[in-house]
Amino acid sequence: MRIAIHQSHYLPWLRYWAKVAKSDVFVILDDVQFTKNDWQNRNKIKGPGGEVILTVPVYQKFGQLINEVKIDNTKKWRHKHLYSILSFYKKAPYFEKYFPVFEKIYGQDWERLIDLNQTIFDYIKNFLGIKTKIIMSSSLNVEGKSSERLVNICKKLGGKVYLTGKYASKVYLDKKLFEENGIEVEEHNWVCPEYPQQFKEIGFIPDLSIIDLLFNCGPESLDILLK
Repeated sequence: MRIAIHQSHYLPWLRYWAKVAKSDVFVILDDVQFTKNDWQNRNKIKGPGGEVILTVPVYQKFGQLINEVKIDNTKKWRHKHLYSILSFYKKAPYFEKYFPVFEKIYGQDWERLIDLNQTIFDYIKNFLGIKTKIIMSSSLNVEGKSSERLVNICKKLGGKVYLTGKYASKVYLDKKLFEENGIEVEEHNWVCPEYPQQFKEIGFIPDLSIIDLLFNCGPESLDILLK
């Protein structure tokens, strides 16, 4: 069984979803330390001038866990995000198919970042038709730090293969620890495929939020991810 493990992300990008799709079990880390202005509370979409970053404003306390992070609703972020999506994708082929869901999401009040992220995640997983089993790390009661915790999660779930990103594999993953525990480390060497986008005059932009692919390619999105 192949297991992938990753922090909760906001409007996750394509590489994240390719990893989800290629796993038998995908564990979302919700009880690890939050990093402000990482991809946990922001992501990129495409506008007429290039990349546009959408950031969910949050209250940050040192050492807080992802599932403890509260959204700063004194800022009008929901209207800004929804308006940006509407403005940039209203002419996309599958805009009308998916936009009502985002209207619903941004029409709700959100207190915790994790609840917003997981609601979006669940909708997109369904849109893509991904069958991977999803588990929140907070439900596992697994201890350890860094690679040790990843190994312990794999062991608890019976995983024999750990799917990791190329950067993690090169920089901080303790491959020897996985090997000692009978777990194979497999690198996810994924390259963003080129697909039709809005604003063709500025060229193709890779590694955007999954919503860019969904609005432009609809039901073909998963096949494109797995090319």
